[in-house]
Amino acid sequence: MKSPRKAAVVAVLTASVLAASGSAAVAAPAAYDTSSDEEAQLQELYEQAVAEGGDLVIYAGGDKPGQADYLRDAFEEKFPEINANVIVDFSKNHDARIDNQVAEGKVVADVAHLQTIDDFPRWKSEGVLEQYRPVGWDHVYDEVKDPDGYYTGVFFFAFSNVTATALGSDAPVEAEDFLKPEFKDKLVFTYPNDDDAVLYYFKQLTDEYGFDYLEKLLEQNPTFVRGTQDSADLVGTDEYVASFGTSGGTEGLAQQTYPEESPWVAWPQTAGILKEAPHPAAAKLYMSWLLSSDAQQNDIGTWSVRDDVAPPAGTSGIFDYPNMDPLGLGEFMSDRTALERYKARIRLYVGDVQGVNPSDPDDVLGLYPIDQQGTQGA
Repeated sequence: MKSPRKAAVVAVLTASVLAASGSAAVAAPAAYDTSSDEEAQLQELYEQAVAEGGDLVIYAGGDKPGQADYLRDAFEEKFPEINANVIVDFSKNHDARIDNQVAEGKVVADVAHLQTIDDFPRWKSEGVLEQYRPVGWDHVYDEVKDPDGYYTGVFFFAFSNVTATALGSDAPVEAEDFLKPEFKDKLVFTYPNDDDAVLYYFKQLTDEYGFDYLEKLLEQNPTFVRGTQDSADLVGTDEYVASFGTSGGTEGLAQQTYPEESPWVAWPQTAGILKEAPHPAAAKLYMSWLLSSDAQQNDIGTWSVRDDVAPPAGTSGIFDYPNMDPLGLGEFMSDRTALERYKARIRLYVGDVQGVNPSDPDDVLGLYPIDQQGTQGA
């Protein structure tokens, strides 16, 4: 996945989502048709954002610099007078960063979209978030938005299998397939004790198949790395042929597939505007653009959170997979005590996390970053 993750996601969703399972594909999304009402609202917000100064700082959960540039680029193409800075870091780092900024009274971020779904109800109760219902609000699934308008899912991310294209029909699909002897020394995974979505992936597997499954998987002598993009990028190289609990893959070398029976993970990446955002008008424009039918159809590269946007070609609706609950991760994360207990148990099996933070390899982001290079805003 050397190119932005969005491009890889588009490729796998349109070409290989169901290739391994043999399931029938649903109809392709209907042609995009932006409502004039949405466009008029966006243009009004754009004028306000330009008058405000045209700057915007977005904290995006991820594990590689540049991972969310596809969103920034699409946004700036539509609104060229806005300078949007997207800072990618682990969600667990960004939420701590936001907590610190709020506590210190030095908020420099405007918008955050993160994997840490459980942060948003807490921030709402603490008065950290701005109440705002963006363009398209009425079409967002009720299950992924705050009824009072403080936060909402903005798109669905999904982690499943990434396998080398060279394997062809021999690629592993179901969890048990990864235990085949031919894959010994050739598997690579993200540390589950470093990413809560990966942790939940492992939790589902051990719930379904027991810790015996994990012990057998470890007998395969897999390699563990930090970051889901790094694990996906390694698949298809000379050393590694498969992973799960990740997404994308390097084009031409690897593909993402989805099991029919084994559990996998998808969740609504959740976003909100900070109440003390330095650029509230630009923040409202960004959130409204991101939830607009235009962006949800053409720019996010994955399942939409809107009920009037069809799923990507070749896929089912996000709530229609019997072996995947898109609300499960949020429920798992809402019980931090149980999560931390499971994480501690997993660490006994896979060991302590090793390696630098792949989203900030030079350790430059610090407390108040306003760009990926670590420029401090306070």
